[in-house]
Amino acid sequence: MLQIDDTIVSLDLFDDKFVCDLASCKGICCIEGDSGAPLEDDEIEIIENLLPIVWDDLSEISQQLIKKQGVYYIDDDGEPVTSIVNGRECVFTYTDENGICKCAIEKAFREGKTDFYKPISCHLYPVRLQKYNDFTAVNVHRWSVCECARTCGVKLDVPVYKFLKEPLIRRFGKEWYEQLSFANEELSRSNFIKEKGF
Repeated sequence: MLQIDDTIVSLDLFDDKFVCDLASCKGICCIEGDSGAPLEDDEIEIIENLLPIVWDDLSEISQQLIKKQGVYYIDDDGEPVTSIVNGRECVFTYTDENGICKCAIEKAFREGKTDFYKPISCHLYPVRLQKYNDFTAVNVHRWSVCECARTCGVKLDVPVYKFLKEPLIRRFGKEWYEQLSFANEELSRSNFIKEKGF
């Protein structure tokens, strides 16, 4: 583990390789799972205000569910998460012309209709954050549906922290990320010295 400011970071961010492979997985992470995507408190109002923009991209069943219970619910851990359809897919998903499940909020961002990219928990995946009283734990979540992403990451030799550079900076700031990168360089140098017996 590694401490940076008020975060405790798993070294899995350096050791694990990961690159999303949408052609293989078809965006299944937005469909599978036992709850919706975790939301920060301030994201709820942002997403509610985005409804008129993304509404036409949502399925009819998603629209009906949002009308009934809203854009989020409280999960078993007592945390707000995006509403899900039939206990599975997020209400903000849509399927593109290639059969890939994508995010309607991200689509609106890419079309210049909002400056909100998507919930930070989605942007950060496979990193998951766990907040405690004195610190936030930064861990890598391993899920079988993302096996193709791990395979792709190994093939391209891209560690999790590099794949997630943009969302990690979005969440923690540029200086935090620079400290993370420096720590990886120091650990790599230390391991090299040990391996060579210097």
